[in-house]
Amino acid sequence: MSTLEVVVIGAGQAGLSAAYHLVKAGLCPHEDFVVLDANPGPGGAWRHRLPSLTFGTAHGIHDLPGLPLGTPDPTEPASSVVARYYGEYEARFSLPVIRPARVSSVVSESDDDDAALLVHTDASAFRTRYLINATGTWDKPFWPWYPGRADFRGRQLHTRDFWSASEFTGQHVVVVGGGTSAVQFLLQLNEAGATTTWVTRREPVFEPRSFDSEWGRDVERRVRERTSAGLPPKSVVSVTGLPLTPQYQRGIEDGILVSAGPMTSLTQDGVQLAAGEEVHADAVLWATGFRASIDHLGPLHLREHGGGIRTEGVRVDADPRVFLVGYGSSASTLGATRAGRTAARGVVRALKAAKQRELVH
Repeated sequence: MSTLEVVVIGAGQAGLSAAYHLVKAGLCPHEDFVVLDANPGPGGAWRHRLPSLTFGTAHGIHDLPGLPLGTPDPTEPASSVVARYYGEYEARFSLPVIRPARVSSVVSESDDDDAALLVHTDASAFRTRYLINATGTWDKPFWPWYPGRADFRGRQLHTRDFWSASEFTGQHVVVVGGGTSAVQFLLQLNEAGATTTWVTRREPVFEPRSFDSEWGRDVERRVRERTSAGLPPKSVVSVTGLPLTPQYQRGIEDGILVSAGPMTSLTQDGVQLAAGEEVHADAVLWATGFRASIDHLGPLHLREHGGGIRTEGVRVDADPRVFLVGYGSSASTLGATRAGRTAARGVVRALKAAKQRELVH
């Protein structure tokens, strides 16, 4: 294995942003760095989103550096828009994306602080000085445990498994989760002729405010406070609340977006609510979010006692060879774009410092 200067894992918003800035800094694609993508084609996690999520209803799709997204057809599926945009971006800047290449583990070659990292994929391995991890969360859906979950005789699926609301026409669906995905599912299911019960641990908070850049900075600050303390990031909605759009307001008035409160367990035929009612269900849709997809970094022992990974900006405190983007405050697409730039600049600075040390010795 030849030694690369940096390996980027993930070709979503953060990974592509990092790759762009590495090229701008003078690193040579394929010779100095590569981008490893587990997907068979461009688009990152967006390529897996359901077709009914159109560009006009999706939120958080931001420009990558150097190539504006433009104004796509708002009725086109967001998955198609983003896959096409990312593919054009990779080609325009000759980014060295290798796919499909799913990373299984990252290990240190030795205990030396300056040792190379070995990045193992399902087909090959790469040796690198630095790592930019941009794997996001899509590959790690969170399924909360409830008593009776294994006994439920209906269908259970997670956000990433939901493809079409029409599959549930005429059925009663319990939607679990308090985020934007749950809200969108409830509206789509109602429109498709399904009935629903919304289960949330806490009363949903709809914010009658503009979700603008000032709001975004405030959210990032609050999330960053946790990751800086070595705590795992909290769910997005716990920090942001839900936007009170006209569509959501109508859903509240129609009784669709009204929570039945928390549940205590699943039964064979439905769910038991904390309020005492048992609700029949043909299906339970777990819109319960995702966790950071970083199991492949386990051999590096990056986690703190609090369960999270402490970072200084995007650089990992426990291992300065590793940069985490799309994690914590940079999990949004806007934050991911900035974090990719920050990580690339951090790698370039680290490489210059390493070369200076080599010259001294």
